[in-house]
Amino acid sequence: MIVMKFGGTSVMDSTAIDRACEIVKGRLGRRPIVVVSAMSKVTDALLAAGRAAGNGDRDKALELSRELRERHYTTASELLHTGLFTEIHTDLASEFDTLDELLRGIVAVGELSPRTSDYVVSYGERLNSKICAAAFQARGLNAVVVDAREVLITDNQHMKAIPQVDEIEHRCKTIVKPLVEKGVVPVMGGFIGATKTGVQTTIGRGGSDFSAALVGAALDAEAIEIWTDVDGMMTTDPRLCPDAHRVKVISFEEAAELAYFGAKVLHPATVLPAVQKNIPVWVLNSKNPKNEGTLIVARAPKSRNTFKAIAAKKRITIVDVVAARMLGAHGFLRAIFEIFDRHGAAVDVVSTSEVSVSLTVDSNEAIPAVAADLEKIADVKYEGRKAIVCLVGENIRATPGIAAQVFTALKEINVRMISQGASEINITFVIDEDDVPEAVRRLHKTFFTNPDPETFD
Repeated sequence: MIVMKFGGTSVMDSTAIDRACEIVKGRLGRRPIVVVSAMSKVTDALLAAGRAAGNGDRDKALELSRELRERHYTTASELLHTGLFTEIHTDLASEFDTLDELLRGIVAVGELSPRTSDYVVSYGERLNSKICAAAFQARGLNAVVVDAREVLITDNQHMKAIPQVDEIEHRCKTIVKPLVEKGVVPVMGGFIGATKTGVQTTIGRGGSDFSAALVGAALDAEAIEIWTDVDGMMTTDPRLCPDAHRVKVISFEEAAELAYFGAKVLHPATVLPAVQKNIPVWVLNSKNPKNEGTLIVARAPKSRNTFKAIAAKKRITIVDVVAARMLGAHGFLRAIFEIFDRHGAAVDVVSTSEVSVSLTVDSNEAIPAVAADLEKIADVKYEGRKAIVCLVGENIRATPGIAAQVFTALKEINVRMISQGASEINITFVIDEDDVPEAVRRLHKTFFTNPDPETFD
């Protein structure tokens, strides 16, 4: 049994869905479960429609919905013969009518709550899973839609709900597994879930990868395949370095670090359910299915190269907190982190000295409020337009002098903060956003000129 997740660009139109069907056909012998995202850009459009409705702009909200309706109708008509299209057209029309009623309701109350936002945005995955399942049926697959809200059970938070793993395992074994055992291909939307009482939730942007891993872990799948539009994980962003190499195999720990620090191929949380069950994760290209992609495993084979990849995360703000008399005081650091927690600002990198603490956070509207609270206990200053650059590799542990090589490559580039991760597999530093392309190119040239053919392609 395997779980195959197709991202938005891999199911964005009739051509992509047709291609996905052929890929699934090639894996029927491995008893696939298919998880699909919304079509590319649909989630953004739904969020925009919800915001427009919340702001009282009824016409804009309904116009966005109309455009999405036409896109889904067109895709379905291109994929399906008359009988199946008539059937699904009625279903899609009903769904969009309900969406329009919901948007009108949001306009009437003048507010878009997190709960309502989750309901609006859920339409992308719900609609696309129906279209994909129908397309699979039309091409000879015994496919059926499984409502993800009956399987992916979460807590009652909205927009970033926490999956309830034990309940998900129970639902997967009672709803999904019997279908697979009958030779059926279950097709379900990623990203969306529900509470035990049926209240709609979502598990955060990019959560379709997470959904696939949760289902795979619940059913002890032999593998989880993440189908995207690139040939797997790369040594760095090919837009910055055209000579970037494909990483053939990487450890769970390395992949998680890279994902957190800016590598966008997979969702950072994706690897967590898989690592707990030691299930291999493949990152594959739906536009180039013959490519081997990247294999993510619990422990990767030893590589000749020190690093596996370089990631960069932009839109970072450095917050400097200075309180000479308080730094060593009991509870001072806790007080700082409680402020960040209160405002929902996640801290990436931390550096301390005798008189100051420097932290990095994603640049967002919460920063002025964070700074205002920090100023009650210390002097504060903050700088935006920074970026975190992270080099990841398990060989760091056994390579003396590696930091010297990194920062020699970066001479003439101003480095603001430096951190070697507690995991001992990353070296992270903060620079100006404008310096990222040059820094990444220099580092890639230094560490990937002679790639290990067992690890890189």
